[in-house]
Amino acid sequence: MARVKTTVYVDERLLRIAKVYGARKGIRDSDVFEQAIEKLVGLDVLDDVWARSDLSEDEAMALAVEAVHDSRKERQD
Repeated sequence: MARVKTTVYVDERLLRIAKVYGARKGIRDSDVFEQAIEKLVGLDVLDDVWARSDLSEDEAMALAVEAVHDSRKERQD
C-alpha cells in the first residue's frame, strides 16, 4: 500500500507514548499510528481471519454474497 504524508494533531502525551513504544519495538512512529488505526477499525481481526482461512478468494466471496442474500431474505420475512 502506498504511503502518503499528512499532518495530524495529537495530544503531546500520546505522541510521546507512540515514540517510546516505537523505539522499544524498533518501528517508526508512523507504523505505531497505522497499527493503532488498523486495530481501531478492526483490520487486524480481518487479517487474522484471512490468515487462518483455507478458502480461495472466489470461495470467500461466494460465501460472503450468500450471507448477504440470506440476511436480506430474513429482513423481508
